Amino acid sequence: MSHHLDSPIARQDIRLDITDLYVFRGEIGTVFVINVCHSIAGEIPAPGYHPEGMYEFKVDFNGDAIEELTYRITFDERDSGGKQHFTLRRLTGADAKDAHAGGTVLTTGVTGETATTATGLRLWAGKAGDPFWIEPDVLHAVGHAFQDGTTIDLAGWSPKQAKNLFAGHTIYSIVLEVPDSELLAYADKGHRKVGVWAVASLATDAGGWRSINRIGLPMIHPLFTQYNEDLGNRLNAGTPADDFSVHGAFVTEKIAGVVKANGTAEDPRGYAEHVAHRFFPNMLPYEIGSRAVFGFAEWNGRSLTDNAPDVMFSLASNSPVHLGIGKESVTAKPRSAFPYVPAVPDHAKGPAASGAVGPS
Repeated sequence: MSHHLDSPIARQDIRLDITDLYVFRGEIGTVFVINVCHSIAGEIPAPGYHPEGMYEFKVDFNGDAIEELTYRITFDERDSGGKQHFTLRRLTGADAKDAHAGGTVLTTGVTGETATTATGLRLWAGKAGDPFWIEPDVLHAVGHAFQDGTTIDLAGWSPKQAKNLFAGHTIYSIVLEVPDSELLAYADKGHRKVGVWAVASLATDAGGWRSINRIGLPMIHPLFTQYNEDLGNRLNAGTPADDFSVHGAFVTEKIAGVVKANGTAEDPRGYAEHVAHRFFPNMLPYEIGSRAVFGFAEWNGRSLTDNAPDVMFSLASNSPVHLGIGKESVTAKPRSAFPYVPAVPDHAKGPAASGAVGPS
């Protein structure tokens, strides 16, 4: 799991459970994608997006792990046809980190249809195929290793047995494409490198907002929170700027334990500290206008087909970890044109899905 079902609070309403964050070069600009409301947990009581929640893409332009730009999407209740109307707002400066700021309304629309602005920005939200893949036996072995400080025990498992836990499953996507010139207007001249993360929040009875899910880099939760659910809640509640000071020592200890067990570094703690500083602040780095790649040599955004599990599991353990499967195991393939996310697999189309699927 990249971020599926990652904490008790997130599991209370999967409409607010962000499964993945992607950032990559699109047809006209930078594409931000989050997926929520996955089908892996079974039948969804209330599919779509939470009408009392807000979904935000946050962008840091100067490397201080504090957002200078936020794109906020909110949704109305589902109508009789299963559609939801949405509003996209842009917040800048101090407002970008203020949950109560009104921001500027950029566009409104309805799920399953593309909303656009005069500048070329476009937003699509709707049901889609899940582009992510994971091998459950490897996943759980990794979780146990980092919990217990041992090697990753795959005795009795063979790559020939590998299967994609998410094959055939669906999610609800939010896809935002922003022209590069619009994004670069908030950057220092010539500075194209940004840090990106996403947050799903829920309105509280007291009039505030509670962060339910936060995602930057993929696979942080599968590494450290499979058997430590309290940590999952705390990671989701925090902010990138505080990540290392709050969680750095714990994550360093967990990485050092596995690396020591593997015997792959002369100084396991030194290696672990280096990796913990790469993981925190938990943001996805990206250079505006460039091709995304999330690989062993570089992290620059994340495309819909990057093999994040192999990369993150191997880096954290300082040993090669291979799931035995890759993008070929995804039954619904990403599209080359907007909204890029896979169409809903035929077997997953129901009465409410017909109006919620984007162009094929």
